[in-house]
Amino acid sequence: MKTVEQLKNRILELGKQAAHFSQQAAEISQTNREQSKILMQQAKEASRRCQLLIQELKRNNF
Repeated sequence: MKTVEQLKNRILELGKQAAHFSQQAAEISQTNREQSKILMQQAKEASRRCQLLIQELKRNNF
């Protein structure tokens, strides 16, 4: 089991990663739809993992 601090740090990393992928996808969506689609998939996956870690953090704190 990860410590609370490790969970918080990983949540922050994944949140930043999801935002970065999403921003990149938006920037190239007009020129490269396929790459934009791949980046959005990566953003969704990072966001999903982030949400799972947030749930784990809530369970550990209560």
